[in-house]
Amino acid sequence: MVDKRKGEFRTSRMRGLSALSGVLFVIFSTNPALSLSELAPSKPTSTEVEQGPPLPPLDEPQTGLDGGLPDPGPVIRSAPQTDEPVSEPAVVEDLAPVDILTDFTQLPEPAQRMRQLMLEAATTGDIENLRPLLGTGPTATQLSFGEIEADPIAYLRSISGDGEGQEILAILIDLLNTGFVRIDADDPNETYIWPYFAAVSLDGLTPPQKVDLLRIVTAGDVEDMKAYGGYNFYRIGISPDGEWRFFVAGD
Repeated sequence: MVDKRKGEFRTSRMRGLSALSGVLFVIFSTNPALSLSELAPSKPTSTEVEQGPPLPPLDEPQTGLDGGLPDPGPVIRSAPQTDEPVSEPAVVEDLAPVDILTDFTQLPEPAQRMRQLMLEAATTGDIENLRPLLGTGPTATQLSFGEIEADPIAYLRSISGDGEGQEILAILIDLLNTGFVRIDADDPNETYIWPYFAAVSLDGLTPPQKVDLLRIVTAGDVEDMKAYGGYNFYRIGISPDGEWRFFVAGD
């Protein structure tokens, strides 16, 4: 009796397994690429999560995936707002048109001679050789916009980058070999000025003129000058009668 019941149980179990095998066979024959792990409930992929639900109309408040605020995206930082006034670049008044001269024979003879003497003194490398050309008293050459209490040659040494005045001599040579302009023509203050950049707008320079300027200063200096409002490096002034009037830097 017991053996008969065991036989019936085995027969029933085999029938159940046979039915399950049939179901699995139908599933895998229809979807051969599926595995048992794929029969479990599917989870949203990372792509599906990133895409999220369709965006709501523009007139509806937008929310994030979890019902909260939407992702603000990249943070764009702006300059803090202050009540302090913002400094503006200096604005230069319109400069009167001038003729840029490059022929040194157009200088009056006394002015030509002073220029030549300055070049000869500068090429010696000894700044002391400028002393006889600087003048004294009311006709002393202006070397600064302020008062100079020191000896003029000592002052030139003090403002020279090398401390000996040779940088100043090099600047003199560079300036006196550029183009120049004549200002206050036929006036007691008539002066020939080197370089011509002191009397023209830097924004209107031609490419060759920009090269001329870069022989004297750096490209960074040029940008600073434009922000400042004009040429502010050293300049030389010689009168028609050969007086060395000034050698100054600044406005």
